[in-house]
Amino acid sequence: MTEAVKTLAPVMCVVGARPNFMKMAPILRALASHEPPIPALLLHTGQHYDTDMSKKLFVDLGLPQPDINLEVGSGSHAVQTAEVMKRFEPTLDEYKPSCVLVVGDVNSTLACTLVAVKKGVPVAHVEAGLRSYDRKMPEEINRLLTDQVADRLYTTERSAADNLAREGIDLARVCFAGNVMIDSVEASRAHARPAAQTLRDHSLDPALVAARYGVVTLHRPSNVDDPQTLKHLLDLLAKVSRDLPLVFAMHPRTRSNIERFGLQAVLDPARVAVLPPQGYLEMQGLMGGATLVLTDSGGLQEETTALGVPCLTLRENTERPITVEQGTNTLIGLDGAALLAGVAEILAGKGKQGRVPEFWDGHAAERIAADLYQWLTPLSA
Repeated sequence: MTEAVKTLAPVMCVVGARPNFMKMAPILRALASHEPPIPALLLHTGQHYDTDMSKKLFVDLGLPQPDINLEVGSGSHAVQTAEVMKRFEPTLDEYKPSCVLVVGDVNSTLACTLVAVKKGVPVAHVEAGLRSYDRKMPEEINRLLTDQVADRLYTTERSAADNLAREGIDLARVCFAGNVMIDSVEASRAHARPAAQTLRDHSLDPALVAARYGVVTLHRPSNVDDPQTLKHLLDLLAKVSRDLPLVFAMHPRTRSNIERFGLQAVLDPARVAVLPPQGYLEMQGLMGGATLVLTDSGGLQEETTALGVPCLTLRENTERPITVEQGTNTLIGLDGAALLAGVAEILAGKGKQGRVPEFWDGHAAERIAADLYQWLTPLSA
C-alpha cells in the first residue's frame, strides 16, 4: 500500500432521498473495488423518512447499511435544509473525511455541500450541470448552488459542461463520467421482479400486465397539489386506460391529494392498478415490461431511455435533455391532445426508439472512482 493510500481519509458519501440511493450504490462498489481501494463512509441524512421503503431500497440495490444516520425526517424546504446542516456539521468535525461526495439535487445535497465548503472540506458533486432553467423547481436551485461551490463536478452528458461554462465555472473542475443511475439499471436487469408477481403481491389481477400495459408515476407539486391540474391529469389517465391498462405506482403525496380533493372515482380500478410506492427491483420489472411510461420523474426519463421504453413526460421542461434528443423521452406537459396522440402513436408501433447515450454503459461509477483517486491523492499528501 502506498503512503498516499495510508493517509487518505474516507470519502463521506451522502444520501438523503430515494433517487440518491440508486446513484450511490454503484459508486460505493466502485470505490471498494478500485485498486487501491478508496475508503468510504455512507451517511444517510434521513431526508427520505419512509423507514421500511428505505430499508427495502438498500437491500434491492446492495447498499450497505449507513455508517451514520442523521434521521432528519420531513419538513419544509427551509426546515429540512437547515436541520441537515445543523446535524451534519458536528459529524463532519468528528470524522474528518478527505472529501464529501454528494449526488443529485435534493435538499441534503445542497445542505451538506454548504457545510463542507464553509469548513474547507472538498466536495465532489455527481450529476452536475443538469439544468431545466425553471427556477420554480426547488431542485433547480439546489443544482445551481451546489455546482457553484463544489470542487469536482461529474457530469452525465456532454451538454452539462456547456451549462456549467455559461455559469462561469472553470471546466478544469469538470469530468464527464457518464450516468451512475444507468449503472444501477444494468446491475439490476437480471434481478428485476416480474410485473405479474408485483401485482399478485398486492392482491391485484396479474392479467392486467399479461399483454401491453403502461406504467404511471406522478409526484411533482406542480402536477398534484392543485385540484384542477390533478383532476385534468387523472381524466387523461382514465382515457388512456381505455386503450391500455395502467399500473400506477402512487406517491403518498399524490394519494393524499386525490383523497383530499375527492377524486378517487376518476380512475377505473378495472383498468388502473394502483400500487403504493415500489421497491427498486419492482419498478425495474414494471418498466422493463411496459409498452410506455407516463411520468413527471427525472430519474424515470433516464431509466426508460436505458431500457428502450417510450416515455411521455408530463412536464414542460426537463433537466435531462439528452433523453429527448437521443433517448425515448417526449415532453408532453399538460397538453391532453398531445398526450393522447403520443399514446396512440406508441400503440401503433411508432414510438421513439432512441439510443443509449455515450457513457450510459454501466461503468460510470468506475470512471468516477478512478478520477476521484487521482484528484484526492495530491490533496491528501
